[in-house]
Amino acid sequence: MTTETIETTADAERLRRWRLVLGADTGGALAGADAAMDRTLEALYGGAAGEADGPRRGGLGASAPRVARWLGDIRTYFPASVVQVMQRDAVDRLGLSALLLEPEMLEAVEADVHLVGTLLSLNKAMPEATKETARAVVRKVVADLESRLSGRTRATLAGALDRSARTARPRHRDIDWDRTIRANLKNYLPAHRTVVPERLIGHGRAAQAVKKEVILCIDQSGSMAASVVYASVFGAVLASMRALDTRLVVFDTAVVDLTDQLADPVDVLFGTQLGGGTDINRALAYCQSRITRPAETVVVLISDLYEGGIRDEMLKRVAAMRASGVRFVTLLALSDEGAPAYDRDHAAALAALGEPAFACTPDLFPEVMAAALEKRPLPIPDPAV
Repeated sequence: MTTETIETTADAERLRRWRLVLGADTGGALAGADAAMDRTLEALYGGAAGEADGPRRGGLGASAPRVARWLGDIRTYFPASVVQVMQRDAVDRLGLSALLLEPEMLEAVEADVHLVGTLLSLNKAMPEATKETARAVVRKVVADLESRLSGRTRATLAGALDRSARTARPRHRDIDWDRTIRANLKNYLPAHRTVVPERLIGHGRAAQAVKKEVILCIDQSGSMAASVVYASVFGAVLASMRALDTRLVVFDTAVVDLTDQLADPVDVLFGTQLGGGTDINRALAYCQSRITRPAETVVVLISDLYEGGIRDEMLKRVAAMRASGVRFVTLLALSDEGAPAYDRDHAAALAALGEPAFACTPDLFPEVMAAALEKRPLPIPDPAV
């Protein structure tokens, strides 16, 4: 193949890609799979983004069969990550939320965290015929998240709890001999064939008992949908650890304690009601009333901090919990999408109390919790990175 032929082929491929990106206005004909792919893109992006004037050239209309075929087409031509983006765009640009209330539609979609958030926001309007299908979709996403997150979370937190349980002056029956010997190998006396243990390491007498209490306090306003999903999964994982007593509280202007449903995060999610106002002070008042051992308690507030309640009371409550020994953690989001829009004045006020607010990814969350349980500095991500 000559250099000229290679360059011609490369130019043709670039033109093909630009044609798919920019649409029919660029001219040029497509055939076969390319033409079919172009039709799926045209149906969704046929009008200019944000265009208010003039009809779309494409469009999915309100026909469930047409949308179901379109969903099948995009899964044929695009990878799952792209399919999920296109589905979200279809809901936002073309107003297809109502069609997600139909079981056949739910069976056709590529399930992800954002779809779960949309379904939860539609929960109250969902007909009975759709609810079982919706639960199956949510359960699949939750199972995928649990398989990805649970192992590392348990391992990280088990290590943190083990370290916090050790004591430097254990009773004889509480000595961890394996760790003690390893820590004192430098003191081996060859003549006596023995190790002189200068430092004893204990198991901690409460190794099998509940040592720490965790309260997850989750803002269920509409902008926090992904955070609610991830927090529910993490709540179930934490609740499965015997060394932790985990409580999960969701709030808008009302407060709901979903702790008794933590065995099944799907039940937790369907117990939430995304949308509505926000009263952080009321939620923290409830959490504060449930704290029995402040020095052994971690409270995690997950909220964009748009407070509709009493701001000064909220800040006083945080300060009071900190003064009593509670470890307080404020997350602006628990998702892969970075920090959402949030109330910067409230974030600054919390920072002035020594409680910086930051967005946390699901992968970082186990490290944040481990640091909180061990009462060491939190691994706050650099916002510039």
